[in-house]
Amino acid sequence: MKIERLELVHLRMPLVHFFETSFGRVYGHEVIIVRAESGGLVGYGEVPASAAPRYSYETVTTAWHVIRDFLAARLKGREFAAPGPVSELFSFVRGHNMAKAGVEMAVLDLFGKSLGKPVWQILGGTQQEIPTGISLGIEDKVGDLLDRVDEAAAKGYLRIKVKIKPRWDLLVLSEIRKRHPTIPLMADANSAYTLNDLEHLKKLDAFDLMMIEQPLAYDDYVDHAKLQAAIKTPVCLDESIRSYDDARRAFELGACRILNIKQARVGGPYNAKMIHNLSKARGVPVWCGGLLESGVGRAHNIALATLPGFTLPGDISASERYYREDVIDPPVIVSPQGTLKAPPGPGIGYNVDEKRLSRYCVRREYVLS
Repeated sequence: MKIERLELVHLRMPLVHFFETSFGRVYGHEVIIVRAESGGLVGYGEVPASAAPRYSYETVTTAWHVIRDFLAARLKGREFAAPGPVSELFSFVRGHNMAKAGVEMAVLDLFGKSLGKPVWQILGGTQQEIPTGISLGIEDKVGDLLDRVDEAAAKGYLRIKVKIKPRWDLLVLSEIRKRHPTIPLMADANSAYTLNDLEHLKKLDAFDLMMIEQPLAYDDYVDHAKLQAAIKTPVCLDESIRSYDDARRAFELGACRILNIKQARVGGPYNAKMIHNLSKARGVPVWCGGLLESGVGRAHNIALATLPGFTLPGDISASERYYREDVIDPPVIVSPQGTLKAPPGPGIGYNVDEKRLSRYCVRREYVLS
């Protein structure tokens, strides 16, 4: 297969409800949809880098630049015998994993459609129905968050994740536990603390959390290892893990007991699978994280989460959780049992609505033709 054309589509999509973390509050989300064309077929990938460098140094602007000016040229005239790992072609570019991942996802979807085979089967997935959780941001009032927790529990989500930061943690978790004493609950700090907060973080052990996600610096392993040795709650790493070797180092240092794998963060589905394989061999549970993706990225996350080592509910919520109108049809729907079924159709298994892409489009450009 040859990639005949590669197009970038920059979307700006309003959120149903603002989403706040320790980084700040957002009311909409920006992503890049990557369209790879060959033989009359179109494969779709997503770069969920957002507009500002908060979660990552990558933004939609940097990803556009890197794909257009560096990555796309490596695809020109090249014959592909297999869907991946395409990201190996891009090793000459240091970092910029989200940009690389978006292209690899699009090529993988394209191969799936050409073979008449679902992406999740190509990746080696075995779970045809996956458990899913929900991520809830910081609210103006604790009562507002409690209402959202109640709503999520009623919809069947199998795990509740809440964002925390200093002065929005102990009271919040205590109130949730009073109302939902047994619900699977985790806290995500997005690097809001330091080791100077150790005595404070020890108090989280009282809430029987599944894990605390990325409490310390976004690029740290050493301090997380010290924290994990001092608390009972499992530490889960997110931002710190950008590659297979990052995961290996974290495991060797004892920096975490659980791993959040985001394929956009680690450079694509095949790098994500390698980290999954390492985690499974080490006996470390993993789950699939989310970055406010549109339905395109969400569909790719569903495919990844069918791999056998993804034993914990991920952040693959229903489309309606974030967007009134998604760019895929039908939207992602969570069952009353809190699960998602792996779609049987070829590629990502969802139809992308080109009219909706145009509706939310900020700019688009063919970077390879």
